[in-house]
Formats: sequence, C-alpha cells, structure tokens
Amino acid sequence: MPNILVCSGDKVLLPGNATPTPATVIIDKVSGRIIEVRQGIQTHQDLKLDEDTEWIKAGSHVVLPGLVDAHVHLNEPGRTDWEGFWTGTRAAASGGITSVVDMPLNSLPPTTTVPNLREKRQAARGQSHTDVAFWGGVIPGNQDHLIPLVNAGVRGFKCFLMDSGVDEFPCVGETDLRPAMKELADASSLLLFHAELEDNIDETLASDPTAYSTFLASRPQKLETNAIALVIKLMKVYPSLRCHIVHLSAASALPMIREARSAGLQLTVETCFHYLCLSSDDIPDGHAEFKCCPPVREATNRDELWDALKDGSIDCVVSDHSPCVLELKRLEDGNIMEAWGGISTLGLGLSLLWTEGQKRMVNLGQIIDWMSKNTAEHAGLGNVKGQLKAGYDGDFVLWDDEAEFEVTKDMLQYKNKISPYEGMKLRGRVEQTYLRGMKIFDRVSGFEGLPPVGKLM
Repeated sequence: MPNILVCSGDKVLLPGNATPTPATVIIDKVSGRIIEVRQGIQTHQDLKLDEDTEWIKAGSHVVLPGLVDAHVHLNEPGRTDWEGFWTGTRAAASGGITSVVDMPLNSLPPTTTVPNLREKRQAARGQSHTDVAFWGGVIPGNQDHLIPLVNAGVRGFKCFLMDSGVDEFPCVGETDLRPAMKELADASSLLLFHAELEDNIDETLASDPTAYSTFLASRPQKLETNAIALVIKLMKVYPSLRCHIVHLSAASALPMIREARSAGLQLTVETCFHYLCLSSDDIPDGHAEFKCCPPVREATNRDELWDALKDGSIDCVVSDHSPCVLELKRLEDGNIMEAWGGISTLGLGLSLLWTEGQKRMVNLGQIIDWMSKNTAEHAGLGNVKGQLKAGYDGDFVLWDDEAEFEVTKDMLQYKNKISPYEGMKLRGRVEQTYLRGMKIFDRVSGFEGLPPVGKLM
C-alpha cells in the first residue's frame, strides 16, 4: 500500500484565500499528516516520488479542508435509538465533515464525570467514521469533577441556563456558575452556554400548541439577551476564562456581544445552519421538524445574523445536530409545544450554507473559515484541523460546487430520517471525504469497503 498520497487540482482552497487556486497537497499516510502544499499542479517528476504513490486528480472538483462540526449530539450510550456514533459520524462524513465534537448530553450517562467520559469513549471505539472529540458538562454540584475532566481530555464544558429537556443534565444558576468558572479559569479551559434564561412568559397559555407562532412566542429573544447579560456579568469577574455562546438565534443580542468583545472579554459566538437558512415566516403549523431551542426566527433576524457573520461578530457555524426518535416529534398530532426541540442536519450543512451564501455575496473562503478553521480553533484543534497546511492532518474533501440536488429522506445518513430541508433544492455536493489521507466516504459507493477509522481526540 502506498505510503504517500498526492491530491492535485485546479481548484484547491488554501488558507487565507477567498477562492480556490491550482495546488498540490502531499500527505504521509503513515502519520496521516500533510507533508507539503505546493502552488500549482505538480507531476511525479516535479515531486520525485515513487511510482506507487497514490494520486488523486481532482479534475473539476474543488478540494476543501475537512470540515469540523463543534456541536453535535450523538446520544450514545443510552439513547442510541435517537442517534449513535456509527450513524452520526457516517452522516457527518457524507457532508465533508472529518471531525465532530460531541455534546455532553443527551447520552446516558452525560459527560459530567471522568467515569462517564470513559463510558462514552468506550462506546465510540470502533464505530467512528470521523475523528471525535468531547465536551464536558457543568451541572449543579459537579465542580469537583471539572479539573479531572480537563486532564482526561475534554475540549471544554457546556452548561444550560434553563431546562435542558433531559432530567440528568439540570440547568445551572449564578451560584453554581461562580465556583465552576473559577475552576475552569484556573485550568485555562472554556465554558459554553446554552444562553436562554427564563422570564415571565404568559402569552402562550391559551394558544394553539400546533401553531409555530405559539412556540416562537414562548421563546422570545429576551430569553437570550437575559442569559447573555448574565454571562457577560460573570465574565467580568473571571476575565481569563473564555466563554462561548452556542447556537445564537437572537439578533437583538448582537450589540451587547459586540460591546463585550470591544471591552476585551474573551467571548466567542456560534450560530447554526437553520438560523441562517430558514425563516419562521415560512414554517407551516404542525411541523415540529422545524422546532429547535432557541427557535428559528423571522427573516429580518436571519439577515442580521448573516451580517454579524460577515463582520466577525459571530465566529462560526455548526449544525447543533440534535435528533430524537420520530415519536418525540409529535408528527401525528402536530403538537409543536410538546415535541422534542432539535433539528437534524448532519450531511447537509455545507450545501445549505453555500446555497444561501451565494445569494448574499459570500465567498467560499468565508464559508470554510466558518465551518472548519474557526470551529477547529474554537474546540482547541486549530493546530491540526481545519486547514490544508503542512503539519496538519490530511483531511480533505472533493466537492462539486455546481451540482444541484433535492433533499430526500433516502440521502440522509443519520438514524431518524426527518428534516426541515426535505424537498429543498440545494447547490454544492460532496463527492468524496478523506480523513488523514484515507477515504471515508464516496458519493457513488457510499461506505462500501470503508471501515470506521476515526480517532478519539
């Protein structure tokens, strides 16, 4: 088997470039690392390599760095009827993702202690088609477990400021956060916030539970601004701790985020494909496949999120892939208020962002920064993931930027095949995905002959 892989093409997206250029990427398959990246298309003679070197000629396809999704719920162990490492990482690979970072819930047990982390890692072994890293969790009373989890390799920690939806991962208040933030600041870790904080909401008491407007009114933007105000207040007490807002949906929070960052606070922010590509104006009643928390909001709000991405106020875009069994989506009675809140997206993100981004004069370099470079840096993987660069892992994607397709259930690789994007026509399609120089997905043959080679990071 050749020890060297060379991928060359006329359209290779290199670090710092807005558009692809001709280049050649050379990967050592033994170490899995990129040895060298050269401008232009190189030949055997140019590189002076052995004849048994594996060559990939990208042709008309774009060569992209492997994507990094820093917000997925794979739910194993404990809720493998919702999702699992096998199906979740296959779905990720089909969308050009080579690394995922798994959230501390909704697995049983949650990742709130070192023994629980070991159980999750054991469940993932031999099942992961992509590399997998893990976030830990902050819940009331587990501050003594945080430093051991840091030492065991979690990338940081997530907490909820209101009900998480699962009993085993309760939300925290300010009195819980202060000792946890002190511990994490001393350990140079980071804390992620599900940033919604309950307020006196009574508009929905007598409203139709199948109407999307009822759900939207139950999670107003004020819940997010309340929560982010608390985060900023606590960051001023613990300024050395980087904090991160997950799945921002409320554009009204952007001024306080910008002000905090201007004041020097280490606050980073992500948003999700659904907030950028869907609008509450278009969501039909009784369709809980569109339900997530915080909710998809109005088109004007979506426009402001795009502007914040473009000006750097939002750092990255993730899936927040949060599946469940179909029964929990209440498809039969359309009760959105009682349905599970989560949108399944793994495999579609790049196409979604490219399709919507082209309407908004966004270039490919920006999209890959938001989905790869910045997500890798956020998860502490920026020295090995997210760029086609010497010394980095040889993760890359062959992508047809002009292909168009309609989203169907048959193409979804995750376990419970429900999607708000079904029937949507998208542009840009992953043809092949490579992890450390090894093919892990092929659009034509799928996963045939491609064993799970993902590592646990």
